[in-house]
Amino acid sequence: MKILGMHIAARWAKGLAILLGALSLCACSVLGKTASPPPAFYALDSAPEPIALQVSRAVDGPPLTLIISPPRAASGYDSQRIVYVRQAHQIEYFAHSEWVDPPARMLGPLLVLAAQQTGGFAAVVLASGTAAGDLRLNTDIVRLQHNFQTSPSRVQLTLRAYLTDEKTRRVLAWKEFSGEALAISDTPQAGVAAANRVVQQVLTQVAQFLLDRPR
Repeated sequence: MKILGMHIAARWAKGLAILLGALSLCACSVLGKTASPPPAFYALDSAPEPIALQVSRAVDGPPLTLIISPPRAASGYDSQRIVYVRQAHQIEYFAHSEWVDPPARMLGPLLVLAAQQTGGFAAVVLASGTAAGDLRLNTDIVRLQHNFQTSPSRVQLTLRAYLTDEKTRRVLAWKEFSGEALAISDTPQAGVAAANRVVQQVLTQVAQFLLDRPR
C-alpha cells in the first residue's frame, strides 16, 4: 500500500512538472513576442507656394465670395490609409504608415489658401452647404496613389472640380486636374514628400481655373 501511494505521488509530481514547464514556455513566448511597430503618421501640410498665374482679363464687377465645400474622395481613397499600386486596377495600403487625416480633409484648407492667393475674391471660406456666398467650389479626389509600376516610382493625384453659382445652382465650369511627382525612393516617406509636391501642382491649376471662370 505504501509503495502504491509513492507511485501515485511520483506520477502526480511528474504531471505537475510537465504542466509547469508548458506554462513557462507559454509565458516566455508571450513575453518574448515582438510587438508590431506603431504606425508613422504623415500630413499634406505644405503651405501653398506663391502661385504664378496668368490673369487673362480684369475682374468685372464687385469681388465675390467663394465657398469651398469640404473635398470628397473616391472609394478606396477616403481613409487615412496611404495607397500604393503595383498593378493596374488593384490598390494596396502601406502597413505601418498612415495619413494623420484623410487626404480630402487635409486638402480643404490648402484649397482655401490657393484661392486666396489669386486675389480674385472678396473672401474665401471653407464651409458646408449651409454657408452663403456667391460661388461654390466642389472638389473630388479621384485618385492619390504611390505608383510602383514605373521606375522611379511616382505619386499621382487627380482632382475633379465644379464651380457653381450659389444663387442659380448652375454649374459655371468644371475640370479634371492631374499631376504627378517622382519619388526619390520606394518608401512611404518619399511618397509623402512627392504627394506634397504634386498637391502644389494641382493647387496651381485649380487657382488658374478659378481666375479663368466664366463671368
